[in-house]
This record gives sequence, C-alpha cells and structure tokens, in this order.
Amino acid sequence: MKSDNSKEIFPVVNEEGTVIGSATRGECHSGSRLLHPVVHLHVFDKQGSLYLQKRPEWKDIQPGKWDTAVGGHIDFGEDVVTALHREAREELGIDDFEPTFLKRYVFESDREKELVNAFSTVICHEPKPSDELDGGRFWPREEILAGIGNGIFTPNFEQEYIMLFGEMKD
Repeated sequence: MKSDNSKEIFPVVNEEGTVIGSATRGECHSGSRLLHPVVHLHVFDKQGSLYLQKRPEWKDIQPGKWDTAVGGHIDFGEDVVTALHREAREELGIDDFEPTFLKRYVFESDREKELVNAFSTVICHEPKPSDELDGGRFWPREEILAGIGNGIFTPNFEQEYIMLFGEMKD
C-alpha cells in the first residue's frame, strides 16, 4: 500500500516565506507546529465550476476527503511558482496554465501548520488525475456550498473556499 514519505525534507519558513530551517514530513505533521510552505491551485472551467480532487485513503492527512484541485508541499530549495507547476503536472497532468495569485496565509490544524500560497486558473479541458489521487471532478458552486460542514471536504478547503470565493449565501 502507498504511503507518504515521512522522511521527505520540507523547508521550515517564517510567515513571510523566508526559509529558516528544514524538517522531515514526519516532524512537520506530528503536531510540532513547524511552519512549512505549500501551494494550492483552484482549477475552474469556463462555466465557473471548480475542480476538486479526492484524497486517497492512504494519505496521512485528511484521507478520503474532497480537496483543492492541486495541493502540495514545496520541496526544500524550490520556489513557489516552480512547485505550483510541478504539483499541477504531477497531480492533474496540467502543464499549460496561467496562475493568478490569490492569497498567502497560515493554516493550522492539530497536526500541522502550513504557509499556504493559493492560486487559481481557468482551463478548457478535463484534468487527468494521477494515481496520487482517487480521482476528481468539477463541482458547481451550489453543490460545494451544500456540502460545506457535512464532512465531505477537508477543513482547509472549506475555510479557504469561503475566504477566497465568498460567503455561504449567494
């Protein structure tokens, strides 16, 4: 069975994104609160529906939940834009896209603390989820809003969706 590499090295950063050290995935996801950077890409189609990925059951954080289309850790020594394009290619087979920067913020759960670099893009084709995911699909806004708070999505996705794309009420 697949599993995350707990020995993978992540940069540890301050809230401005400056690297101040390094730690393993296991250390960063152990409740240590070591701030480590990630990228998120919200992928829309031309009709305004948002693509979400289904997290596989073997993931160490939020297995089996629906989440941001592309989300991944920035490798030690890698910059944000390079990581964003790498993750989009690895997870959804997307190479040719123009990212729009949305926001940088700190997300904290009981297991980790991340410096999230959130972007969006619009694509004209169906993504091709890799075996890193349990698939994915486009969700209309109404369906996302109806699912929030029902245990369908990751808490990070719910918080970020409301923060970036508006309140629960249309």
